[in-house]
Amino acid sequence: MIPPRSLAGTLIPAMAFLSCLRPESWEPCVEVEPNVTYQCMELNLSKIPNSIPSSAKNLDLSFNPLKCIDSHSFSSFPELEVLDLSRCEIQTIEDDAYEGLHNLSTLILTGNPIQSLGTGAFHGLSSLRTLVAVETKLASLGNFPIEHLTSLEKLNVAHNLIHSFKLPEYFSNLPNLKHLDLSSNEIQNIFNMDLEALHKMPLLNLSLDLSLNPIDFIQPGAFKEIRLHELTLRSNFHNKSAMKTCIQGLAGLEVHRLVLGEFKNERNVEMVDKSVLEELCNLTIEEFQLAYIDNLARDVTDLLSCLANVSAMSLVSLNLNRVEEISTGFNWQSLELVKCQFKQFPKIVLPSLKRFTCIANKDLDSFGELKAPRLEHLDLSGNDLSFKSCCSHYHFGTTSLKYLDLSFNGAITMTANFMGLEQLEYLDFQYSTLNRINEFSVFLSLSKLHYLDISYTKIQVAFHGIFNGLVSLQILKMAGNSFEDNLLPDIFTNMRNLTYLDLSKCQLEQVSEKAFDALPELKFLNMSHNNLFLLDELAYKPLYSLEILDCSFNSIKSSRGQELQHFPSNLTINLTQNVLACTCEHQHFLQWIKDQRRSLVEVEKLVCATPSDLQGLPALSFRNDTCQIKKTIIGVSVLSALVVSVIVFLVYKFYFHLMLFAGCKKYGRGESTYDAFVIYSSQDEDWVRNELVKNLEEGVPPFQLCLHYRDFIPGVAIAANIIQEGFHKSRKVIVVVSQHFIQSRWCIFEYEIAQTWQFLSSHAGIIFIVLQKVEKSLLRKQVELYRLLSRNTYLEWEDSILGRHIFWRRLRKALMDGKLWSPEATADAGNNQQEATTCI
Repeated sequence: MIPPRSLAGTLIPAMAFLSCLRPESWEPCVEVEPNVTYQCMELNLSKIPNSIPSSAKNLDLSFNPLKCIDSHSFSSFPELEVLDLSRCEIQTIEDDAYEGLHNLSTLILTGNPIQSLGTGAFHGLSSLRTLVAVETKLASLGNFPIEHLTSLEKLNVAHNLIHSFKLPEYFSNLPNLKHLDLSSNEIQNIFNMDLEALHKMPLLNLSLDLSLNPIDFIQPGAFKEIRLHELTLRSNFHNKSAMKTCIQGLAGLEVHRLVLGEFKNERNVEMVDKSVLEELCNLTIEEFQLAYIDNLARDVTDLLSCLANVSAMSLVSLNLNRVEEISTGFNWQSLELVKCQFKQFPKIVLPSLKRFTCIANKDLDSFGELKAPRLEHLDLSGNDLSFKSCCSHYHFGTTSLKYLDLSFNGAITMTANFMGLEQLEYLDFQYSTLNRINEFSVFLSLSKLHYLDISYTKIQVAFHGIFNGLVSLQILKMAGNSFEDNLLPDIFTNMRNLTYLDLSKCQLEQVSEKAFDALPELKFLNMSHNNLFLLDELAYKPLYSLEILDCSFNSIKSSRGQELQHFPSNLTINLTQNVLACTCEHQHFLQWIKDQRRSLVEVEKLVCATPSDLQGLPALSFRNDTCQIKKTIIGVSVLSALVVSVIVFLVYKFYFHLMLFAGCKKYGRGESTYDAFVIYSSQDEDWVRNELVKNLEEGVPPFQLCLHYRDFIPGVAIAANIIQEGFHKSRKVIVVVSQHFIQSRWCIFEYEIAQTWQFLSSHAGIIFIVLQKVEKSLLRKQVELYRLLSRNTYLEWEDSILGRHIFWRRLRKALMDGKLWSPEATADAGNNQQEATTCI
């Protein structure tokens, strides 16, 4: 045994030596894509690691104390296309810092307190298209040396200290500039000379964002004879008077799209009336959007009179419950009304209108008069509309309609067969109640219709001619309805172009032999979650093109005939979650399952439901020779079955632990399909989709997440999906903790399984995200979760620019752990122990 003093004498010098090593010598960058993409975020680097090859195209060095960028710092990376230097504490960028990066298209400098910027700092970036310099303490565009970036298309200098809108003369040397983001700066005044560069070299495709600048004054004539693709002015004005004055200053501007208004949480203007918007008469506008204005003048049509000739009008989150009519005098081709708090549908009489969207007005229960003879696209989804009579050109005032969406509304009574709407190609009624659809051929005149969704519309199909006339239909969704006598009859006559048919959750018990005779092109058929007793091969015989047949979650015991010979060889069939009868009477069907195991989805999960002595056993284990067994050994067989039943019971009791244990052994040595399995409450799904998925799966590097609504296999039990698709195929688990999460039994179940998974798998890891403050009294009810959050580091969501940036960086770093490390990078870094300097 080594004496304590000798051990201490050995360890202390070793620890001192390790503490002196620079981080870049022992913690290499992550090789996301070999020789192409490298992640070096938050490694405390003071210089660029030598281990990165010259072939690298994407390099993330964000959140490292680089301090300054010296000349030719990146000359060793001629292939570099994307370079992220966010939050690197950069104060100095010297001349020719990026020399040699002729292929660089994106440079990100967000969050660096730049104090010294060489006049030739951006020399050599001949292919740069996007430059992001958000939060760099930039005080003036005139001191920003980008005159040589002739290929620049997007310049983002938001959240800086820019107080003057004067565009430097070098803007006339940027012919490709399409987007200039100056939002959240300190611009208060705009003068005539500020846009002189655009007079010398007009940028016809330039989109300019000035939102969140405290603009008080725009000198009249400043924008005269200027043409922009888009101008955004949101939350700029502290009162109505300033807004009016500044709109006056826009006189003479030509703009394709003008966005005016405020943000949801940044509202200053108490009211907008005609005197404010009439100043828009002096502008040439093609498309206009007004958003988030709390109070508008009573007569909106009078308010928008100066915008009568725009081609597209968009009104978002406005209080328009008093609007009674939008009629002639307007030449709008597109009108969008979103979340406008309508109490009554306004009368719409617009001869020029081609596209009309009125959605998400939950208090809107009745449809008004609509006269738009040129209307082609009509979206009325997400309201609470009811129609006592529908649908023909009389109801919508047009015969040109091609797209009609009435989904997620109230009761719709069908009284016409779309007379005058023969041009329809897309029709959606899902989750609206359809009445009187069994009385006549409702869709008889829709010979051009390609898409029809009548899912969950409370229809009981009794009329065999319900789909007469749909000769061009390709996709039909009618899940969640029912059929007379629970029998699927021959109702798809002449629908020879149909490729997708969803009949799930329709309470079907039988399928007539001629039900699919007219569907030779059908490729996908969903018959899941019904009550079918037999797999009738004769019914599916005409489906020569069928590729997927989903009959999961039914009551199928066997097939109707002795042989199953009519299914195409390339067909994939899902028979999971059925009640197979493993008896000698159905031995031909059981043998067919064995023969077709490659064509069946999860065939190993097909188990016997009857007889009782074989209940729970895999159907593949059934042996035909047992049908010839002698009576003398029946007793032995019964006893064996009892033993098997006991084993099955024990396996069932400890099912989830066994699945986890078996899965860890099976998948432990292979690569994971997903980077992380996300556990969250369904009430937090908006945050998961709009924030977590968008930032991780669409970011650089992209991470593949396992989400139940997208990645779980249909027809498989939820618990099995959680274990097989979630834990076994993921490297990490992300737990989104919220009050909804703690109150959800499913979420707690998934969390408990995650703990077992972490115990069984050596490489497993759980990342906790606290989405919102959780009451301690509620959290203490989940003792283990409370202890873990108290003792371990977790991520906390903060809805601020800096907080969000840091949150995503920390989360990405946690996910990169164990993803894919470069052996060469590790070896090279081990030999690199040079002392760091203040500059690269």
